[in-house]
Amino acid sequence: MPTPQHPPVVNWRTHLSLALLATVYIFSYIDRQVVSILIEPIKHEFGASDTQIGMLTGLAFGLLYAALGIPVGRLADKHNRRTIVAICCGVWSLATMGCGMATHYWQLFVARMSVAVGEAGGMAPSISMIADMYPPKRRSLAISFFMMGPNLGVLLGLSIGGLIAQMYGWRAAFLAFGIPSVLLSLIVYWFVKEPVRGGFDAPSAKAPVQAATAEPQESIVRQSLRLLSMKSLRNVAIACGIAAISGYGYGVWAPAFFMRAHGMSISHAGLAFGLASGVGAMAGALFCGWLSDKLCQRDSRWQLGLPALGALISLPAGIAVFQWPTDAFWTLGSMQIPHAMLFVLLFAFFCSWWPTLSYSAVSQMVSPTERGVGAALLNLFVTLLGVGLGPMVTGTLSDYFTATQGGNGLRWALTAVVSLMVFTVLFFILALGPYRRRLSEMKLAIA
Repeated sequence: MPTPQHPPVVNWRTHLSLALLATVYIFSYIDRQVVSILIEPIKHEFGASDTQIGMLTGLAFGLLYAALGIPVGRLADKHNRRTIVAICCGVWSLATMGCGMATHYWQLFVARMSVAVGEAGGMAPSISMIADMYPPKRRSLAISFFMMGPNLGVLLGLSIGGLIAQMYGWRAAFLAFGIPSVLLSLIVYWFVKEPVRGGFDAPSAKAPVQAATAEPQESIVRQSLRLLSMKSLRNVAIACGIAAISGYGYGVWAPAFFMRAHGMSISHAGLAFGLASGVGAMAGALFCGWLSDKLCQRDSRWQLGLPALGALISLPAGIAVFQWPTDAFWTLGSMQIPHAMLFVLLFAFFCSWWPTLSYSAVSQMVSPTERGVGAALLNLFVTLLGVGLGPMVTGTLSDYFTATQGGNGLRWALTAVVSLMVFTVLFFILALGPYRRRLSEMKLAIA
């Protein structure tokens, strides 16, 4: 790779690439999360238990996503990341359409696994690219813009998906979101620019870090173990994994809770929950990215201190979502909006801080030539624990509490899962000191 003659710059093409990568991430979450608003009709048609639905929404996706994430991240550290994102977007879009064509539970299970195969290659390469597209002082805000994808995806997937499902059936929702994603994959391939690796992180902008010489060759297992031996990365990964159990269990099952406990229709629950979650999380992601860039100029530990604070505040809000009286609501025309939706918005605002700032932190604690693997390692914990276990554990607890306590099983299952956030706070606090020391070591290494 030839050394550029001019320092890297942020221009309109940079912002266009960021916007397109964020759009891909939005659709990845629409295709991933739309199933949560379709739980009740899918369960009714296939006669599935909550445990089986938990396996469909979590385990079927999480295992393959986690298994493929690190190899794809390694591939992204060595090859064109733009092309990887475009191909993977096409794969998961076709698989999403396959979900809409399933006529048996096992077919839907296999289709969900196929969605995971594609989505395993979307997130880590994108984070690696964005970290190379913007200088460190603007990186958290840029990544926070990208990380709005899940939040907007939830908003669109639940609100529009619920409406489509009510009007045309649950299969139509999968088809409606899968088709435009295929077109998006082509747009990304044509218009996204592959950035120079490490252009903004080198001692001189005219001498960017080169992928071919920056790191010695080693196996992917040794590389992963070496990175996880860093206390800062390991503690952040554990914190995010625990938070993901709460977040994915909550995100998948909360719409079903509002249908069961509050008597809301599928479109009503999708619209209200989707708007409250999406608006709150988008605002929270942008706010924490902006605040982190400001505070980290004074003390780098704010990069992880803010996620700890957000997780702490989100805990009581999340519990209130499920424990607030079901007879408390506002009336908007003919629609009843539960007071609990206010806590949905608050939970989304503060819970959006940990993923946004954690991925940014990992991009800064590893070398530019290892950002793909670094993001994939964090994603491994988030996916294996959150996507893989969160919905399934919640569904299993729901079956257990329903059998022992009657009709409030899902309420108590979700309350228990959300309460795990207390351990997320603890591990973020444990990562503060090691993170600052790691950044100091990296500054000395490139000086």
